[in-house]
Amino acid sequence: MNRRYFGTDGIRGRVGSEPMTPVMMLNLGYAAGTVLAQGAAAKEDRPVVIIGKDTRISGYMIESALEAGLSAAGVDVILLGPMPTPAVAYLVRALRLQAGVMISASHNPFEDNGIKFFSADGMKLPDSVEQDIEAQLNQPWSCRDSAQLGHVRRMNDAAGRYIEFCKSTFPSSLDLKGLKLVVDCAHGATYHIAPLVFHELGAEVIAIGNTPNGVNINDHCGATHVDTLREAVRTHQADMGIALDGDGDRLIMVDETGKSYDGDQLLYAVVKHRQSLPGFAGGAVGTLMTNLAVEKAFERRRIPFVRARVGDRYVLETMLERGWLWGGESSGHLICRDKHSTGDGIISALQVLAALTSQGVTLASYTAEVELYPQRLINVRTVQSVDFKTSAQVQQAVTAAEEDMAGHGRVLLRASGTEPLIRVMVEGEDATQVERWAETIAAAVRELAT
Repeated sequence: MNRRYFGTDGIRGRVGSEPMTPVMMLNLGYAAGTVLAQGAAAKEDRPVVIIGKDTRISGYMIESALEAGLSAAGVDVILLGPMPTPAVAYLVRALRLQAGVMISASHNPFEDNGIKFFSADGMKLPDSVEQDIEAQLNQPWSCRDSAQLGHVRRMNDAAGRYIEFCKSTFPSSLDLKGLKLVVDCAHGATYHIAPLVFHELGAEVIAIGNTPNGVNINDHCGATHVDTLREAVRTHQADMGIALDGDGDRLIMVDETGKSYDGDQLLYAVVKHRQSLPGFAGGAVGTLMTNLAVEKAFERRRIPFVRARVGDRYVLETMLERGWLWGGESSGHLICRDKHSTGDGIISALQVLAALTSQGVTLASYTAEVELYPQRLINVRTVQSVDFKTSAQVQQAVTAAEEDMAGHGRVLLRASGTEPLIRVMVEGEDATQVERWAETIAAAVRELAT
């Protein structure tokens, strides 16, 4: 049986351990190149793949190994250097190439890294293609003849192309003049892009988290550590703060008071604004983690809302199935399919800013009707596979919590698709009750995991 390497967001792990080793990345490059070459054979074209990466020091090693494997399979390679994940998705589509590869572990610490693949349409690879690549990993391989090896070159204007694309998603009738913004790039892939986008649209920009050194990505900064941004907004007396994660596909915002707004609230702001524009149709997609208050707010505006499994790929799948254009996750992955094919932190921020500037309102007032329910999320780290669904102790705790909340709350347990964690979430009207049951259920899961 073939080993599964792909999770909900590509391949990810600790660098130096399987699958994130140089040898494995070499094999992965060859396997992916072989599958792509088969698809291009019917067109008699040599496949071309672009490779981007975030700012982790391990990116150099992984990039070189992937490049060698792809070239050995007869695939041409274009190296982008440090670029956000959504930039790779945009460029593979704009340049009409066969695939894009992003080297990143997103919001994880620098010791981790990962691989995300994008198809020619700028979306995550279908499960069937991932399975073909995994099957090819188990096959022997040999280098192509010298005349058939893939060529490799660097694209020097990739950042400029992507900056212009981001700016094009902001209404031409508006600008950001008069706004002071703090932009936290998480010492990640947007460090040389995000500040320029907002500056060129007219904002006064204070950039933080924009000096990557290979090991400081996501380190107490960015979308997963908004306290740094909150303090900077207050210090600089800014109008708003924008926090991105290490690869630029997540967004959290902070207003002038230091209050933070997660993906649920920002999705609501974007869709509420779209509803005020001509031609609005469809609804919004959230996830099992989306706060119940957002669902109720959409109901009041008569905007259809459905929940998908956790993971931006599942949000997008549901959007495509229904023909809807907007979806997102509490973590800050927002997909505005009328602007881009994938989640994009910079473009999502621009959509929120477009709503606020066009209406002349603050983020607080625009989302005031969304009073979030108290929600407690506890991540329980595991060292082995844990089946919490069959644990009598865990299920008894869940049942007791649901009976105690009596329809005024909910419990969700799920395994992370990117880390060895069981996520325990409890949500309800009573904060004390929510906290107590989250701790009780998490304790049951910890006992099972040890």
